[in-house]
Amino acid sequence: DVYFESATWDPITVARTSRRHKLSSEASRRFERGVDPAIVEYSLDLACELLVQYGGGHVEEGRTIVGDVPEAPVVSMDVSKPSRYAGVDYSRETITARLEEVGCSVSAYDDGNAVDVTIPSWRTDIAEDVDLIEEILRLEGLEAIPSILPIPTIGSTGLTAAQKRRRAIGHGLAYAGYAEVIPSPFVNAEIFNTWELDADDERRNVVSVQNPLEADKSVLSSTLLPNMLDAIARNVARGRTDVSLFGLQQVSFKRADSTPMPDVSKRPSDEEIEQLVNTLPAQPLHVATVGTGNLEFEGPWGEGRAYTYADAIESARQVARSAGVEIEVENADVKPWHPGRCAAIKVGGKVVGYAGELHPQILKAMGLPARTCAMELDITALPFTENLPEPVLSSFPSLHQDIALVVDEDVPAETVRRTLEEGAGELLESVELFDIFRGEKLGESKKSLAFKMFFRAAERTLTDDEVNTHRLAAAELASERLGAEMRA
Repeated sequence: DVYFESATWDPITVARTSRRHKLSSEASRRFERGVDPAIVEYSLDLACELLVQYGGGHVEEGRTIVGDVPEAPVVSMDVSKPSRYAGVDYSRETITARLEEVGCSVSAYDDGNAVDVTIPSWRTDIAEDVDLIEEILRLEGLEAIPSILPIPTIGSTGLTAAQKRRRAIGHGLAYAGYAEVIPSPFVNAEIFNTWELDADDERRNVVSVQNPLEADKSVLSSTLLPNMLDAIARNVARGRTDVSLFGLQQVSFKRADSTPMPDVSKRPSDEEIEQLVNTLPAQPLHVATVGTGNLEFEGPWGEGRAYTYADAIESARQVARSAGVEIEVENADVKPWHPGRCAAIKVGGKVVGYAGELHPQILKAMGLPARTCAMELDITALPFTENLPEPVLSSFPSLHQDIALVVDEDVPAETVRRTLEEGAGELLESVELFDIFRGEKLGESKKSLAFKMFFRAAERTLTDDEVNTHRLAAAELASERLGAEMRA
C-alpha cells in the first residue's frame, strides 16, 4: 500500500529554512521560486495514473484535500501606460494579444482606458501593472524602443553648485600636478591605534560592516589618508619614489549605535522618518592630497626640490581657490601630523582640515618614506559663496618695498602677514612671504620672515617717503602684537 501526498509550500518559508539549515535541494530551489498551486491535484492524479499504468496498481476511493487554490488575481491596467513608458505606440489589439500569449485573460475594454487582466496561477511573478507592461515590451522587442536623450526643461541649470565645486576642485588639483586615485571606502580600524589617536577622537567613530569583503578592512573610512598612504607605499615599493596624489570621496561617521525598525505595514510617521534619517551615518565629502620625494625634478635647469609641508598647505589653498573661499592657516598639533609642521585650515574661524608633514614615528610604523606630507579637508563644511572680485585697473605704478621681521619660532608666518596687511593701511595692494631665515645671530628659538610689500594709489603716484611711512606703521603694529623686531 502506497500513500501519495501532493502539496505546495510557501516560497519565502522554504527559502529561509533552506538557508538557515544550509540544506539546498532541487525541491527547495524549485519551491522558493514559486510553483503553480493549481497543479497539486493534477500532479497527484498523474502520479497515480503512472503507477496504475506501469506498476499494475489499483487506486482506492477517497482523498483528503486541505486548503484551496487561491483565486486568480486581477490587475487593473491603463492601456496607455505601455506606450507612455516605452515611447512606442502600442495598439489595444497588440496589448491584448501579448497578454493572452503569456496566459492572461483580458476583460472587455470599457469606455475609458482601464482594463482588468486576470493573472494565471502559474505566473506568480506578476503582481502589478508594471509587470504586465514588462511582458508586453519584452515580447514586442526591446530593440524597438528608441534611445532618445532627455531634453532639459527651460531654466535648467545643469550641474548643481555642489557638483560644480567638486569638479572644479578635481580639475584644480590635477592641473597642479596631482594624480587622482580612488581610495577604498573600507579601512582597518587598527590604523587609529598606530596613529595613537585619543579615545574620543572623531575619526574613531566609524561604521562597522557586517559582511566585509576583507577581514582586515571591516569598517567604513572616516578619513581618506590611510588608503591614500597605502597608495604611496605601493608606488614606492615599485620604484616610483616621487609621487603626489589626490583623492576626492565621501567618508562615514557613525551617528547612532542602532537604527529603529518602524512598523512596515503602514507608512512611517514624519517623526519616525526624521528619527531614521538622524540615525544614518553622516557622509561628508573629503579631499586629500599626499606627496613624497621630489616635486621638481633635477635636470639641466638645476637641482630638484623635495615635496614639503609647505606644498601640502599650498594644496589646501588650491582647493580653496577652486571652491571660491578664503582660508586661514594656523599652527596646530594633530595626529598623524608632525607637531611643528602641521597647519589647521580654517574657513570663517572654523577648522575644516589639516595639512603638513606626517609624524616620523607614524611614518616608520606604516613603512612610509621620511618627510611624507599630507592634507585633508572637509569640502562639505565649506560655504557656498559667489566670489566675483571686481578687477581694479590703475594707470599709476606700484611701489615695492621689502621688510624683514624677527619673531619667535612659534609665531606663524600667516599671523605676521595678516598683521602687516592690517598695519600698512589701505594703500597696501599685497604682501607676500618670500624668505624664512634661522641662524645663530638671530638668537635661540628665533626666525626671520621676509615679506614683499606692494603699494599703489588709484589716483596718484606714491612717493618713497610715503610708502616707507606705511611700511614702518606695519612694522610697529607687528612689534606691539607679536614682539617682532625689524631687521636692518
